[in-house]
Amino acid sequence: MPLVPRDEIRERLKRLKERMEEAGMDAAFLHYKVDYFYFTGTMQDGVLYVPVDGEPTFFVRRERRRAEREAHITVLPYDLLYQTELKGIKRVGLELDVLPFNEVGKFRKVMGEREVIDLSPIIKELRRRKSAYEIGMIRKAASIANKVYERAKEEIREGMREIELGAILFSYALSLGHEGILRFRALNYEPYSWHILSGKTGSIVGYADSPMGGFGLSPAFPAGASRKRIKKGEPILIDFGICYNGYHVDSTRMFAISSVPDLFLKAYSVTKEIEERVLEALSSGQAGSEAFRLSLKIAEKRGFAAYFLGYGEHKVRFIGHGIGLELSELPFVAANSSYGVEEGEVVAIEPKMVFPRLGACGIEDTVLLGKGSVQVLTDMDSSFVII
Repeated sequence: MPLVPRDEIRERLKRLKERMEEAGMDAAFLHYKVDYFYFTGTMQDGVLYVPVDGEPTFFVRRERRRAEREAHITVLPYDLLYQTELKGIKRVGLELDVLPFNEVGKFRKVMGEREVIDLSPIIKELRRRKSAYEIGMIRKAASIANKVYERAKEEIREGMREIELGAILFSYALSLGHEGILRFRALNYEPYSWHILSGKTGSIVGYADSPMGGFGLSPAFPAGASRKRIKKGEPILIDFGICYNGYHVDSTRMFAISSVPDLFLKAYSVTKEIEERVLEALSSGQAGSEAFRLSLKIAEKRGFAAYFLGYGEHKVRFIGHGIGLELSELPFVAANSSYGVEEGEVVAIEPKMVFPRLGACGIEDTVLLGKGSVQVLTDMDSSFVII
C-alpha cells in the first residue's frame, strides 16, 4: 500500500501555514476528507486541526491505529477535539464551500466570538500545482487508463449493452489498480467511470455540467451507460475516469463497429485539432479564457460551431479543467478563466461535439503542462478506432 512521503506532508503543511498567516488566520479545522488527506496522508474519519503557531493534530473518530500508520502528524481520539487549547486564536479557517451548515453552526458555538473565514480558496489554490510525487501517481493512473482503452478494442461487439461494456472495463480497471471511486467537490454530483454512450444516447443531455450525459439506468441514476444495445455503424464514445491512490485521470476515445458516418470522422478530426491548438496556447502562457475563445473560433471556422461543446441551450462554457485528488479542480480552461497555466499543473482538455438525435464524438486527455511544454499522460491510441 503506497503511503504519502513524510517530506511531502511537511512541505504541504508548511505552505498551508504560510498562506493562512498571509490571510490573517490563527488556526484552521479541516473536515473535508480530500483536503485533510492532502495534508495528512490518511482518509480515516476525523478533523485536522492546524494552528499557524504550533504542530497540527488529526482527531480521529474511528480506526485511530490505521490513521497513525498512514499519517505523518500527531493523531488523537476525536473526543479530545473540543478540548483543544484556543487561547490567543481569534480568526479560524473552515472549508465553507463543502462543510454542512449544521457543522458550521456547531463550530461557531464552540469558537464563541472568534471570526470564521473560508479556508477553501487557499486549499484549492495550494493543490493546483502538482509535486513530483503527485505527478508520479497521476502517471500510474494514466497507465491504467491506457490499458483500459486497449481492452475496449477487444471487448466491443454488436448487440452488447452499454452498461455491459462498462462493467467489463470497470472490472478490468479494478484489477489494474483503479480504486473504483471518482471524487468531485460539489453537492449532488456523483461521478462514475462507465460514461459509455453509443449512437443517439450520446446526444442526451444529463444533469451534470457536460456537453452530453447519456440515458443512464433509471430516473435515480439518469446519466452514463444505459441498457441500450450497441449497433454497427454508430459512434461509441468512451469517457473513462481512473483513480489511483487518490489521484485521477480523465480521458475519452472514440470507437465504432464496421463503419461510422463521415460526419463523425470529420468532427473528431476537428476536436483533435482543437485539443492540439488549445494545449499550444496554454503552454505559451495564454489565459484559460483566451484558449477557450480559440477553441470556439476553430469550431466555427471548420463549420461545427452549432455542435461544439453541446447544442442549443445545452452548450457548456469550458473546455478543460484541472485534475488531481478530485476529478475537477483548478485551473479551469473556461470562458471566465482569467489566469494562465503554471508549470507543474495537470489539466484534462476535452473538446466534444454533440449532434441532436445522432450521437457525440470527441477526445479528452490528461496533460502535464508547463511554460512552453506539453506532455500528454493519457497517450493511448487517439485514432477513431473502427472494429
